[in-house]
This record gives sequence, C-alpha cells and structure tokens, in this order.
Amino acid sequence: MPTHVPVFIATTLLLAMLPGASAALMIRQVLEGGQRTLQGTLAGNATGFLLWSTAAAAGLSAVLLASPTAYTALRIAGGIVLMYLGVKTLRTTINTTVSTTPTDKGERGTGFASGYLIGLSTNLGNPKAGVFAISVLPQFVTAKGPVFLSTVALGVVWALVSASWYMLLTWAVSRGRDLVSKPTVLRGLGVTTGVVLLGLGAAVAAGV
Repeated sequence: MPTHVPVFIATTLLLAMLPGASAALMIRQVLEGGQRTLQGTLAGNATGFLLWSTAAAAGLSAVLLASPTAYTALRIAGGIVLMYLGVKTLRTTINTTVSTTPTDKGERGTGFASGYLIGLSTNLGNPKAGVFAISVLPQFVTAKGPVFLSTVALGVVWALVSASWYMLLTWAVSRGRDLVSKPTVLRGLGVTTGVVLLGLGAAVAAGV
C-alpha cells in the first residue's frame, strides 16, 4: 500500500504551486474563458495526472517484481529530480520575474469540452508531470501489496491535490487579481517552494 501519504500530498502540492504552463492556463481561463471552460480545464488536467500515474504503475509493477535494486535506483532518481526542480525553481525565481501570462494565444476556447481538451493536452505535454510519474511517484509505494492499485491510488491523490490547488489559485485570482499578480508574491512563493523541494529531494534520496 502507499506509504508516507502526507509527504506525498505535500510534494504534489508543491509541484502544483510551481509557476508553469498549467498554472498560467488556469489563470487565463478564469480571466477569459468563463466558469464552464475553467471546470473543463480542471477536469482535463486531473485526467492527465491519472493517465501519467497509470502508465507509471504498469511499468513499476514489472520493475519491483524483477529487481529490488531497481526500486532503490528509482528512489534515488526521484530524490535527485526533486532536488533538481528545487534548484531550478530557485534559479528561475531569483534571476527572472515570474510571469503568469501564457505564451500561446491560440488555445483559447469556450465551454467544458474545449476546456477539457486544453487541460488534458497541456498536462500530457508537460515533461515535469511525466518525469515525476516515472521517477518520483514510485518511491512512495512499498514493494509489498498491490503495487499497481497503490500507484493508481496515489495518482488519484495527485490529481485531487493539484485540482484543489488550482481551484484555490483561480478563486484567489477572481477575488484579488492585483495581489496574485504582484511579482513579490510570486517570488516569495517560488523561493519557499524551491527550498522545500530541495529538502524533500534530499530526504527521498537518503531513504528517510
């Protein structure tokens, strides 16, 4: 069964809080697309997490049955990925001004279906989600028990945590656009996220 669920929730929440394509898309949808489009985008994004975790579960089951050493290697790789994301977040936050404006202007659509497709395609096209599912998610699952179902269950948690954050983010944007868009607020969020990711990555790699 899944272990360290609270740590997993904290990790997925921090990853969701990282400024990126999904966050920018959610902000744009609440400002321009309308409520139905935003709901579709949230659902599509969550579906992407479920697909990533299911794909990882299929591969993880085979790896754990074949070699415990491979599982250890995955755990260490997951820690390294988290530390890399932490360093990258800190560097980006310190050296640049975080922007919440999407670069692609051609994705705008209206309605639940169009929002769903945009959210799904954005998630599946996000390399961070794929890397996390392959190298980080497995280390939160024990080698004993229903590995496939446990990994999929973590994927459900991942999707729910991310959706909850994006719902909070979009609510904040709709209620206080000026505050959310302040560079100082985004910079503080980036620094905090980067430091915590570094710590989590070190703990994961050490097997703590």
